[in-house]
Amino acid sequence: MTTATVNTTVKQNNPVYIMMVAIGVCHLINDTMQSVIPAMFPLLERDLGLTFTQLGLISFVLNMFASVLQPVVGFVTDKKPMPFALPIGMVSSFIGLTLLILSGSYYMILVSVLFLGFGSAVFHPEGSRVSFMAAGTKRGLSQSIYQVGGNSGQALAPLISAFIILPFGMKGVSIILVLTSIGIVILTKIAIWYKKQLEAEKLSKVKKVLVSSLPPLTKKQVGTALTLLFIIIFARSFYTTNITSFYVFYLIEHYDLTITKGQVLIFLFMACGVVGTFFGGPLSDRIGRKNVILLSVVAPMPFCLILPYVPLLLVPVLLIVIGTLIMISFSVTVVYAQELVPSKIGTMAGLMTGFSFGMGAIGAIFTGMLMDIYGIEFTMIAVSILPILLFVALFLPKDHAAKA
Repeated sequence: MTTATVNTTVKQNNPVYIMMVAIGVCHLINDTMQSVIPAMFPLLERDLGLTFTQLGLISFVLNMFASVLQPVVGFVTDKKPMPFALPIGMVSSFIGLTLLILSGSYYMILVSVLFLGFGSAVFHPEGSRVSFMAAGTKRGLSQSIYQVGGNSGQALAPLISAFIILPFGMKGVSIILVLTSIGIVILTKIAIWYKKQLEAEKLSKVKKVLVSSLPPLTKKQVGTALTLLFIIIFARSFYTTNITSFYVFYLIEHYDLTITKGQVLIFLFMACGVVGTFFGGPLSDRIGRKNVILLSVVAPMPFCLILPYVPLLLVPVLLIVIGTLIMISFSVTVVYAQELVPSKIGTMAGLMTGFSFGMGAIGAIFTGMLMDIYGIEFTMIAVSILPILLFVALFLPKDHAAKA
């Protein structure tokens, strides 16, 4: 089936902004819980004497488990949506975080991140579906609000590390359990709305399907475009995981910074990524998805290449520029994939987000091994070259901007 087959049969509803914001807030809570893990790396390395490879393995288990399950959850819920899977998933994350607080060994940490990974795997495809259902004609905006929530949660991790985990240890992590409880309540209310929407669709006998901004494409062209998206996500996830999880060690070794100051710089990078993510979606509604993806490829490239060599004074400037520009396409790649296969909203969301998690997992363990074998400086220089792969975005099919 080509994209054109679906385009002529769909009626768009008005945006439901309160649901856009609510699911974005829950995404913030979900990703804050997940981001606690890499935020704890300096503490675990210091107090438990873990190697960089062991730290990478923790991140690998967390992200790979979530990565593998997400497209499975998306595929299943495309056939049979499960509104109340959302609060159930966050309950799993609550259990994982509780086990993490109580854990006293490396292997107990690995068990706790399995629960966190499962909760995240359930949340992301269904959360993206809620974002889609609430979007109406504002697909880019809705997905940006949703992804900004997640990226904001990730951006909080360095601050949590610097000002909560390092001073208070595992007891500091328990503060996030309060956020998790709030998230469970909000998701329960969202699930009730979600269920009502499904019942309304069933009564009207019209299934809500995404209108694609892409021209008619053959199955081969769709497959090629998805492959290119996977390459883009691989390079972007590998690079950003390196910055968020391991660049702090480079700052400590190369510039003689404290852990706290290093984590503040990582927060700067991630906070600017939130800004880029927010503006990327609405911008793609205006100028097209591919154009925004290309902007996120071409603009930050020279800054990525020179980051390992600049003096400390320029580091925050480059982190601001790279963080903003490389993440401007974060939500856009999800929407672009959904428009490639408009009949599989949950599957595409799970596949894109899950693949992003998976590549982050592989990037974490690979980066940790490189640092153990070749040292921190060599690893940072090697990874800085990786974003060159992003240039495959030039070959993505051209889409058209939404009409005002």
